[in-house]
Amino acid sequence: MADTLRRLTSTSSFNLLQDKLDSWHRDYHIVSCEQNLNRCCELIEITAKIQSQLFTILNLAAAEGGQYAGVDTLKTRLLPWLGTCFSVSRPSVTDDTSLQLIQDSVEKDRRIRELSVHHDSDQQKLSSTRLQLDSTRAELVDAQMELDATKSKSATTLLATEDEILQLKADLRSAHEQLDVYRRKLEAADDQERQIRLLRDEVSYLSTGKALLQDKRCVSPRLTRSRSPTPPPRLSRSSTPPPRLPRSPSPRQKSESPTRAQLTSSSRRARLVSRYSDLHAVERLEAQTLLRRHVEDLEMAQKIIFIAVEESFKTSKLAYRHFKLRVKKTLCPTRFGLEGVEDSAVDYIVRNMDLHDIQTTVNDVINAMNVNPRISFPPEVDFVLISTLIRETCRVAFALQTLDPPPDLAFASDGELFDDRKYRRSYNSELSAPLVMYHVWPALMEGDAVLVKGEAVTRRGAVWSRSRSSPVRSRSLSPARSLVLNSRRSLSPDRLTASRL
Repeated sequence: MADTLRRLTSTSSFNLLQDKLDSWHRDYHIVSCEQNLNRCCELIEITAKIQSQLFTILNLAAAEGGQYAGVDTLKTRLLPWLGTCFSVSRPSVTDDTSLQLIQDSVEKDRRIRELSVHHDSDQQKLSSTRLQLDSTRAELVDAQMELDATKSKSATTLLATEDEILQLKADLRSAHEQLDVYRRKLEAADDQERQIRLLRDEVSYLSTGKALLQDKRCVSPRLTRSRSPTPPPRLSRSSTPPPRLPRSPSPRQKSESPTRAQLTSSSRRARLVSRYSDLHAVERLEAQTLLRRHVEDLEMAQKIIFIAVEESFKTSKLAYRHFKLRVKKTLCPTRFGLEGVEDSAVDYIVRNMDLHDIQTTVNDVINAMNVNPRISFPPEVDFVLISTLIRETCRVAFALQTLDPPPDLAFASDGELFDDRKYRRSYNSELSAPLVMYHVWPALMEGDAVLVKGEAVTRRGAVWSRSRSSPVRSRSLSPARSLVLNSRRSLSPDRLTASRL
């Protein structure tokens, strides 16, 4: 019995039976019906062999126990099992039933084959779909890589384009600045040519007047009493015929016939006042825009413009006095009485306003601003930036001096009490503040009457903030610049003599 049990154990029949059952279970729906039957028969054969060996071991075990050993076990377990197996194994179906079972089996085999075919086709479709999915994934990866490359190129191109735009803007700004410089130089050249032409006309006019005086002195008393006019000397075609000097009138004639300056005083007054208002509305804003490119502080830019206007009026009044003195010296030999000379000088200045050397006045204003301690301005930038405003202001200020009485700017100082009659508040002012922080534009006065209102900024604590603020330094000049400044500001001997007079 022990040898038989050892052989059964060593052959591992149950393990082989279990492996075959697992394999059959996996391939049951794949293989055909005949293959399933063959596997089932094979398993039955293996089971029968195992049962034969087990029955052998059962007989040997019962024989070893004696004649009556194990009888209860055989009765209670083996015999009921054997009866049940034999009763189940009996044929309980008819021939018709067996035929129907065979047909069902054939139909099931056919369905199994169809399912296997469908399964194979589905497997093929699935494999093809997987291949397509893999190719689509590869294409998607390539497209993503191309998109990343395009993004990087676009970013690089955008940066290059922005750099080019910035460079073009800088070039355009420099071109505009050069254009402004060339325009100012062209205007200066035009002014110089106009001054040269006017000086030539003045010399011709004075020469003609001198010739007329000499002719009058040489004529006989009879011709003088008969008041026969002396023909003027013949001029060349290139020279402009100068206006004839008016004859010296008697005191009665002077009071009855006003000069041209007196006749046009009201119209010139209205025109000049309107032009002064236009300076505040147009040229001031343009000059402020130019200054803001170099000065970040708006307050300092507005102060520079205000000081430029004040210096323009001061320099223009001084230039008008010098010009008037020269005209009086020229007209003194042909006029009798101080009143006649004064009216004739003003009339001559009104008629020949272009003889005024406006460029010298502009240079004097710029030189005065360079040494003004109230201005903080970058030393590498010149006040020529606002020369257009200075030039137009000097022209208006010089023309205003020919009026009777001449208008002038109102006195202004930081921290003064705000006067609503003279000034209007700026947009960044505090409406309830009573003191002026600083002035933006001066008011034009004629005595006590206000012709054009100025503009001022009012804020609380204006005097206190002025006392605590540090003093503003003047512009530091280089040695070459200071030399040019001193040479520009030096006066000629004739000018010094006129100023002393």
